Amino acid sequence: MKQTTKPLLKWAGGKAQLLPALQRYVDSHSGRYVEPMIGGGALFFALAPDRGLIADVNPELVGFYRAIVEHLDAVLSQYDAWPFDESTFYELRSLRFEDLDVVTAAARLLYLNRSCFNGLYRVNRDGMFNVPWGRYKKRFEPSRPHFEAARALLVRARIELGDFRDVLVDEARAGDLIFLDPPYIPVSQHSDFKRYTRTQFHDDDHREMAELVKLLSERGCETVVTNSNHPLVHDLYQGYHIEVIQSRRNVNSRASGRKGEDVIVYVPPKVRKFA
Repeated sequence: MKQTTKPLLKWAGGKAQLLPALQRYVDSHSGRYVEPMIGGGALFFALAPDRGLIADVNPELVGFYRAIVEHLDAVLSQYDAWPFDESTFYELRSLRFEDLDVVTAAARLLYLNRSCFNGLYRVNRDGMFNVPWGRYKKRFEPSRPHFEAARALLVRARIELGDFRDVLVDEARAGDLIFLDPPYIPVSQHSDFKRYTRTQFHDDDHREMAELVKLLSERGCETVVTNSNHPLVHDLYQGYHIEVIQSRRNVNSRASGRKGEDVIVYVPPKVRKFA
């Protein structure tokens, strides 16, 4: 895996820890790359596929990527126009995404993501962003060459709004490499971050995902799934290759509580299982 550009949004930083391990599963793949829960897109931007389909159920996130493709200069200009201070942060946070034009919405997401606590993305039951101000001393200064490189990559991909189930059932085909990075199954009180949109991701959603992955294997798709090292994950993907990875958690007030374990699940095409 040759990294050509970094993610545009800070919350992809946690996934970046897994990139060296993920590299072993995706390096040799030459088909289309499909990521129906794109989030921060750490693997997408690192892999830089020639052909891609990226999607998400979050309209604010999908709108951001589309705005980078279609209105990059305007997005960066609007971002630069806002002062970097706590009052501006909370003023922007109070706005509803649905009420904003595409450029303002994208610039706002970049501003909030780069100035909130740990670069998290989390919303309340009403769909309002609710992560607090991060108290950083310096504002994030976007590198135009970085954003232009990311735009060139996004131009080569289809960007769709939709639930991962609909996207995969309708779009996945033989030869695709599918990467699934769902909200992790919580293993502690500090790891429960299911609310990336106003609807949550529950155990039944993980079960549906696992069943869909097995069906896609029969369709000829190769799938890589990440999650927490939780017994349910081992149960859902029993018989497939599961690698446990030591990781770091950013959302814990004590350093001793920031260590964790993630897993990478590899499901090959045609239901070829590992011994």
